[in-house]
Amino acid sequence: MEKINGRLLNWASILEDNTREQAERTAQMPFIYPHLALMPDAHLGMGATVGSVIPTDGAIIPAAVGVDIGCGMIAVRTQFTADDVAGRPLDVLHQQISRSIPLSAGGRNAKIRASAEPRIAELRDTPGAGQADAEARQWPQQLGSLGSGNHFIELSLDEADRVWLFLHSGSRGVGNRLAQKHIKIAREQCARRYIQLPDRDLAYLVEGEPEFDRYVEALRWAQRFAYLNREEMMDRCVDQLGRFLGTEVERTETVNCHHNYTERETHYGREVWLSRKGAISAREGQLGLIPGSMGTASYVVAGLGNVPSLMSSPHGAGRNFSRSAARKRFTRQDLDARMTGIAWGHSDAFLDEHPDAYKPIDQVMADAADLVEVRHTLRQIVNVKGD
Repeated sequence: MEKINGRLLNWASILEDNTREQAERTAQMPFIYPHLALMPDAHLGMGATVGSVIPTDGAIIPAAVGVDIGCGMIAVRTQFTADDVAGRPLDVLHQQISRSIPLSAGGRNAKIRASAEPRIAELRDTPGAGQADAEARQWPQQLGSLGSGNHFIELSLDEADRVWLFLHSGSRGVGNRLAQKHIKIAREQCARRYIQLPDRDLAYLVEGEPEFDRYVEALRWAQRFAYLNREEMMDRCVDQLGRFLGTEVERTETVNCHHNYTERETHYGREVWLSRKGAISAREGQLGLIPGSMGTASYVVAGLGNVPSLMSSPHGAGRNFSRSAARKRFTRQDLDARMTGIAWGHSDAFLDEHPDAYKPIDQVMADAADLVEVRHTLRQIVNVKGD
């Protein structure tokens, strides 16, 4: 851990100057308490740094939560082992999963599946549903869709050759719409007060005002949507794996966690709004998920309850290159070589997800040694992504 100043603690050994400067600007906001914690996977984000843990007293910065509210991971360990999938056509499983879950950025289910109905009903009864309807009435059709970018579905093997299903997604279009709406309101509120911000995306809402309450309502609704969206997709993945192997899947372990979200938590003796933008909760013994990039390892971890980190840990590898820079830098031939032995989409659309567009996950995990302990190390054998 590096103490940059009294308001910023850093766990990232790989940290670009502009990322450090961005984190320092956020850390100087007057309502930060006690300090901002920068995770090992930190990289430049919108307003606030991706890979930062931001405790605020009496205010929330909507852009510091991010536009994919509730984005996170779910993993299921099955009863199967590598022997059960050895010699089987994993590209067929890739196709089965791709057909059962809409993958693209704007993809929606052709119809609402019966499995999604109870989850949709719960969300309709959750405070915030009215805001969701106003911003994106099609949200029920988005429940059970993956999205593009760094969202993925994987079949993996752990250190004991046990089979895991592992996926990454969030609150889809509806979460994005809700976030953009409230980021705009926060900017308007700051402008109304003549507040000079170091970055317009650090605009904030003040606790006790109706705009703040409306945002918290939308935030909690979107976080629940994201959680249920991952559950719905995992149900479909479990179903497809069972069909593929001809045996019903037994779920021997399940972990589902957010890494873009805000919760009310107590740190250093004070109750604050804790926003984890690209970070997971890592209280002592709490299970979490840290994915690497395409073609690299992912991890099931347990928190160590590190107090200065605000009981948090990294959420992944963290980008080294922007998507546009990665497309210019890496070749399809190189990506094909890096994905040898993995059933994947074989598309130029994934060049910006090249493993070297991200920080080395081994270094990120080394930096996180006092934040989490590794319970399982996963290696991919199937990777499904939206283009």
